[in-house]
Amino acid sequence: MTIAETAQAQSTRPVVAVVGRPNVGKSTLVNRILGRREAVVQDTPGVTRDRVSYDANWAGREFVLVDTGGWIAKAEGMSAHIAEQAEMAIQLADAVLFVVDAKVGLTDEDEAVVKVLRRSGKPVVLAANKVDDERVEAEASSLWQLGLGEPYPVSALHGRGSGDLLDALVKVLPKTSAVEPDEVGGPHRVAIVGKPNVGKSSLLNRLASAQRSVVSDVSGTTVDPVDELVTIAGEPFRLIDTAGIRKRVKEASGSEYYAWLRTQAAIERSEVCVVVIDASEPISDQDLKILSSVEEAGRAMVVAFNKWDLTDEERHRYLGREIEQDLQTWKWAPTVNISALTGRNVDKIAKAVNKSLAGWETRVSTGKLNAFLGRIVAANPHPVRGGKQPRILFGTQAQNRPPTFILFTSGLMDAGYVRFVERKLREEFGFEGSPVHIQVRARAKRKDR
Repeated sequence: MTIAETAQAQSTRPVVAVVGRPNVGKSTLVNRILGRREAVVQDTPGVTRDRVSYDANWAGREFVLVDTGGWIAKAEGMSAHIAEQAEMAIQLADAVLFVVDAKVGLTDEDEAVVKVLRRSGKPVVLAANKVDDERVEAEASSLWQLGLGEPYPVSALHGRGSGDLLDALVKVLPKTSAVEPDEVGGPHRVAIVGKPNVGKSSLLNRLASAQRSVVSDVSGTTVDPVDELVTIAGEPFRLIDTAGIRKRVKEASGSEYYAWLRTQAAIERSEVCVVVIDASEPISDQDLKILSSVEEAGRAMVVAFNKWDLTDEERHRYLGREIEQDLQTWKWAPTVNISALTGRNVDKIAKAVNKSLAGWETRVSTGKLNAFLGRIVAANPHPVRGGKQPRILFGTQAQNRPPTFILFTSGLMDAGYVRFVERKLREEFGFEGSPVHIQVRARAKRKDR
């Protein structure tokens, strides 16, 4: 199968939405089906808030599993947003896996979900969860009255009955998805990162022109990374909205810890990161830590100063000083002053992202590189250290994405001189929006005979 055929096959896999009221074990069941810990699980209702997709397979059948936030009838506030996400997931699915807590039995919320499922007309497989032993199976059989067909007793925690459930699920799945597939062709992967409550989800929603991620004034609303294919200024991008990164991993526990790990994974699998900083507040150590994380991962970067609508002239002056003092290390990254709330300058993000990607993918020929190195070494030789003056003998670009250079030298070089070479490289070849990595390989000392 060719690459194009493989991509097309993946884009037409059937989609299964996992729905149910809060805390019935949807995410635990998702992890059981996947055979690994992917969905965030915690013994607190409402940990999953957005709809999140995972690749799954059973008995040779591949499908996409969509975990959703708990659906609550007549929900208000954030719960209403979560319910909307679940309803949208049902609409965009080929089949629905409806999870009910067999120990608790039927509730008004369950019956409300059933009404939504019936309206959708989608095939439904009913999972009676938390059936850890035979004593609970009798309670599971009472779920026949929902009118959704046979309830399959399972224990997501222990795996009991999951095989029968999956057999029933793949039977109702179409061979290919009836849902319109994502555009094939590899749009650039853009991770939206930043500390909690700086407006990352609001930015994704603005770019997607839809209520794609749950937005709230509560810090840390997004827990799972959420992927969205969006078009900005006529170009497709794959956006990844991530959980807010905490200052130190040890401060996070439970679901926040796993969310932090997956946020780091989102940075790793992205090509460019849009680091969102709250322009209305002073730049924090946490912001600087995130910028460092992106640079260390070798990803292209754009800095978006959000909430510009909440700033005034005085704040602009202070922010300018903060950028001058604190962000000098990352002055190579393009900056955009935006307001996700009003849409101000959001369309400029595409131009900044493309500029950073161009810098990230730049490659310099060995001939040009060594001619350049010869000029700067002649004009600014390395200082003499211990009676010796190390020289750059030869240089090569080992890779791009990010640009990585290896300098072969006659001796160890000061870190300050290496930074000087990096600065001159940027002046000569650009690399705007991309970190530049330089490795120094000093010639081994000859042993006296």
